[in-house]
Amino acid sequence: MTKNDSKIYKTAVGALASLALMLSPAVVADEPGSGITVRPVEGTNIEEKFQHRILYRALEALGYEIAEPQEVEYQTMHLVIGAGDNDFSAVHWDPLHQAFYDESGGGKTLRRVGSLVAGALQGYLVDKESYEAGITNLGDLKNPSIAKRFDGDGDGKADLTGCVPGWGCERVIEHHLDEYGLRDTVVHNQGAYSAIIADTIARHNQGEPIVYYTWTPYWVSGVLIPGDNVEWLEVPYSSLPDDRKDNTVFQDKNLGFAVNSLRVIANESFLQSNPAVEKLFEVATIDINDVSLQNSKIRDGEDSSADIDRHVEEWIINNRADFDAWLAAARKAAQ
Repeated sequence: MTKNDSKIYKTAVGALASLALMLSPAVVADEPGSGITVRPVEGTNIEEKFQHRILYRALEALGYEIAEPQEVEYQTMHLVIGAGDNDFSAVHWDPLHQAFYDESGGGKTLRRVGSLVAGALQGYLVDKESYEAGITNLGDLKNPSIAKRFDGDGDGKADLTGCVPGWGCERVIEHHLDEYGLRDTVVHNQGAYSAIIADTIARHNQGEPIVYYTWTPYWVSGVLIPGDNVEWLEVPYSSLPDDRKDNTVFQDKNLGFAVNSLRVIANESFLQSNPAVEKLFEVATIDINDVSLQNSKIRDGEDSSADIDRHVEEWIINNRADFDAWLAAARKAAQ
């Protein structure tokens, strides 16, 4: 064997050794997603990137590559996952998005997995002064003289800061306005939520009465704080669109909306082909207070992509044992 032949031989042996290492059971078990690209879809709220990126980090640790996330409204999100154009999203509100789920092939072409963020509330609130004056129920706004208290534009009707079309919550609000006979006294103001709630907060800071819809986890309840400067309203009785019978009572108060879980929805075929991902989605959980805290940071100006990545990194460091347990369960499921 010549010197040159020996060099070629050693190079070939080295390459084969590297390939063998790449294909060894240990490497395959560690990264069951190697060579697979995941196509996520997100909502349009910047505050929802946090929980998505935590899952992206876990998927990357399992060897998956993450495609550039598509951003759409919630109804479209369900449709594209059901159609197989995207693989998953982490902001399915259960049961709020039940209609979107059913319309998009729920149980057949897409499936809910796990309960990523539990205990999400929704409902109507008023300023503390109005509540203490006896306005404790949304049905009170049927009285024109009470509704006028919340009139911000001079038309004599209460201005209810509401929900963006396509989110699902607007269906419930519109149903309530009909069901409780509020059409003549209440206006459902819709638009970019960040803009209309900013106006609501400004009015409150000026001492004006306010009535608005919001949800948790979200930064609003860190500014307009239930039990402090605002209070949750009750509704006259439970009534939801599509004859749904969800329990809408929370801590002995009927909020009109069920307590939700933010769950992962994923394409059924994608889950069947990726048992590690299915298990990850089953076991991953994030405390709702952690999401609210991160959302507050966004409101305070930490709203760049790099800021959100830093928030994710800090969360993983502070929750390393849980994060590693997710990965261990996912790797075991892939064996």
